[in-house]
Amino acid sequence: MKRKYPKIIITDEGVPFLKHGQMWMYQNNIAHLDDEIENGAPIDIYTREQEYLGTGFLSKNSHITVRILSKDPAEKLDRTFFAQRLKAALDYRFTVEKDNLDNCRLVYGEADLLPGLIVDRYNDVLVTQISSYGLEIRKDMLYQLLIDLLKQNRITINGIYERNDIQARAKEGLEMSKGFWKKAKLPTKTMIHENGLKLMVDFENGQKTGYFLDQKSNRYLLRQMAHGKTVLDCFSHTGGFALNAALGKAKWVTAVDVSQTALDQALENAKLNHLEDKMDFVQADVFDYLDTLQPNQYDIIVLDPPAFTKSRRTINNAYHGYKNINMKAMKVLRHGGYLVTCSCSRFMETANFEKMLREASQEAGVLLKQVSVTQQNHDHPILWNMEETSYLKFYIFQVI
Repeated sequence: MKRKYPKIIITDEGVPFLKHGQMWMYQNNIAHLDDEIENGAPIDIYTREQEYLGTGFLSKNSHITVRILSKDPAEKLDRTFFAQRLKAALDYRFTVEKDNLDNCRLVYGEADLLPGLIVDRYNDVLVTQISSYGLEIRKDMLYQLLIDLLKQNRITINGIYERNDIQARAKEGLEMSKGFWKKAKLPTKTMIHENGLKLMVDFENGQKTGYFLDQKSNRYLLRQMAHGKTVLDCFSHTGGFALNAALGKAKWVTAVDVSQTALDQALENAKLNHLEDKMDFVQADVFDYLDTLQPNQYDIIVLDPPAFTKSRRTINNAYHGYKNINMKAMKVLRHGGYLVTCSCSRFMETANFEKMLREASQEAGVLLKQVSVTQQNHDHPILWNMEETSYLKFYIFQVI
């Protein structure tokens, strides 16, 4: 028998998006909503013609009014439902990421049909981000389910650190904060092993949940081609690409970042792996630093900048920023050298990024020979019905 959650009626304009697989129902598509329904309550979405479209939790303060969890009218959003969803997410990682499970995204929101929930594992600590009011008020259940499910797979979790210092929470009317769940007393730094590389992760103060797990497989690609090469890693942060190049027996690696704190951590990571005598670390603005270099100075240049745009409104400025650094890098590379370039902004769409690269190469007077095109690591899966889950574009070219 079909459950009877409260209803929200959606406008005709919003219907096609949900029917095509979109998991977000926006505030401007509300045709009718009873004000008495509690914030965070489960709610069914219907058309004006009473066609069922999905079920999720109500977020009264957010532009995303409902994040859809199920499109099965017989499914109940209870403990059993979340246990099954979390188990499916974990089983996927045990299949595709079994060699890096101690540093792995275990739950990736919409891509795991759990919109509003991010869970990363760093050894015995889970680092979470919740951007849904409905999940926030159910987090104790979710956390305990995760701990129990991992224990069944012989993985012990000693603490859960909440990195809820994200702007998405403010839009939900939720407090922005960070700290251990249930005030656990554990260190906030830990050493992970990424494809055999030792890395210290600061999940209290590091970027995202502590580290850029989404580039794991791409960093390994660089390691495989770095032997005997001089490598420049721009926007190096704590040295992920630079260290992989050095471990891949590069002739020399230079890591450049504007943050001295990040570079200090990169040096610490280099020492952990006995690579400090194969690298140097330069504190500088990458745009300015590239201007100081001479042609034919490097065999490989890596461009892994932060997102130049986090909205469609600033895409033109971002386009010029990406074009500028890529053109500078193309001019500095040796003839036959390799450009490793990427964008982590979902608003910088693939077609636009490729258009930018073509323009940059033409203006730099070089040709680009494609080596590989990849995206984010397997533990950040892409749900094709939700374009928002696809954001990382990663290209390797030979520049001739």
